[in-house]
Amino acid sequence: MRALQILSYGEIKDSLVFNELSKPAVQSNDVLIEVKAAAINPIDKSIILGNLQGMLPIPLPSTSAYDVSGIVLEKGDGVSNFEIGDLVYSRVPQEQMGTLAEYVAVDSAAVSKKPGNISFEEAASIPLAGLTAFQSLEAAGIKKDDRVLIHAGSGGVGSLAIQYAKAQGAFVYTTTSTTNLSWVKALGADRVIDYKTEDYRSIAKDVDIVLDTLGQNYTLESFEVVKQGGIVVSVVGPLDQASAKMLGMSDYKLPEALAKASSNRKADYKFILMHPNGAHLNEIKSLIEDEKIKPIIDKVYPFSESIEAFTHLATGRAKGKIVVKVS
Repeated sequence: MRALQILSYGEIKDSLVFNELSKPAVQSNDVLIEVKAAAINPIDKSIILGNLQGMLPIPLPSTSAYDVSGIVLEKGDGVSNFEIGDLVYSRVPQEQMGTLAEYVAVDSAAVSKKPGNISFEEAASIPLAGLTAFQSLEAAGIKKDDRVLIHAGSGGVGSLAIQYAKAQGAFVYTTTSTTNLSWVKALGADRVIDYKTEDYRSIAKDVDIVLDTLGQNYTLESFEVVKQGGIVVSVVGPLDQASAKMLGMSDYKLPEALAKASSNRKADYKFILMHPNGAHLNEIKSLIEDEKIKPIIDKVYPFSESIEAFTHLATGRAKGKIVVKVS
């Protein structure tokens, strides 16, 4: 089978190459998916550049990407919830990374049937960003009438988080640039803040939940806008104690400034490590089929132009997700 592989860490054009590989073997709990489409994410770019070697070491060469949609071709003896021919989608587990290939073997617990009202390309755009948005807002305990600030509403996670928060009945603030105001508003956000001309801290005040998708100073600033007793959930900021412990960092302490801000505001801080979960994808599937969430795609590339897709991703200018049509 043909696959796009990372040969070495470094610049995208120098690090990626198409190789011919054997079709992956199927273990007892796996399904073999004929890949119809795969999506790429900022984490994929970071892995190629070598920025995550300490946290996510991989053998080289390795096939790239985590998001997939396709058709079940084979299944292991222990799989009872899928049949040959099922149309599925998944964010594959770390040890099964490699969806930019003609076939991928995936633990069935990470797989869901694909939403019936969208294409393979649209389905592939959902899993990683959708699970991140879903798991973050669920961890925050989102409920009807909550006031939620979601940073970077035009991004992959932000655009889906807006829709999920609205589906739960929340009032949503979001930030974006001037050029993206109208289409981010169309996602359902109640107040779209142009970060180039407005200070979000003077507009989104005393919110119940902040979803931090930007990190750096934004993580700390979140405690300026969250209400007393609220919660800040970050997917890019410093680890919290629970996540650090999960990663084997038993002596980890939250950065002093963040710990102080959290204490002063009596607001919780959570770092979310997105985890593959087929049951969660099935819940997202229902929301998509009920037309409460729609995929947002920037561009679809043919498989032969996968490296160009990564070059586009690296610009940081995508409005929605970048997808590769594999077959």
